[in-house]
Amino acid sequence: MKKQSVWLLAAMMAVLLVGCANNKAPAQQAIAGAESALNAVRDAATKYAPDQLQTVDAQLAQIKDQFNRGDYKSVMANIPALNSAISTLKDTASAKQSEAQEAMAKAKDAWGGVSSDMPKMVAAIQSRVDTLAKSRHLPKGVTKESLDQAKSGLDTMKTAWSDAQTAASGGDYTTAMSKAQAAKDQGEQIMHSLGMTSG
Repeated sequence: MKKQSVWLLAAMMAVLLVGCANNKAPAQQAIAGAESALNAVRDAATKYAPDQLQTVDAQLAQIKDQFNRGDYKSVMANIPALNSAISTLKDTASAKQSEAQEAMAKAKDAWGGVSSDMPKMVAAIQSRVDTLAKSRHLPKGVTKESLDQAKSGLDTMKTAWSDAQTAASGGDYTTAMSKAQAAKDQGEQIMHSLGMTSG
């Protein structure tokens, strides 16, 4: 009787082991499939949806941990949620990439006008500052302090404009337009402080 129960126990263990082995292959394939899908979107996600990518990576790590512990049942139970998260991540990254490309195209179109207008503005302010610096009598509304501030502001404006040109030459028109706008705003403030009319 004792021999029989030992044999029965051994048979049950064998069935369990076969069952585990049968579950291992599908779990392994499911993880490999998820990893492959995630790697396909990783570059875009790193750039456009990094926080979401971090969450999905954590989900994948958890499932791999379950696999390493031999908990193939949990792996198979959690894979659908992981695949869904990867699909959402792909959609988010793709949408944000499209938005960025659209913004870049608009910025590139706008750059043409700005790249022709800004040097004129810089030259006009420089000329005005040079003229006022040589003048014995400053015009009404312009003080020595405001002239000094204008000189300093002009340096800041030139730096911003130089940064904008560097960004544009590197093909990053979104950054170029952002920096050009900062230079333009600075220029308008200086023109106002020196009694110049912008436009």
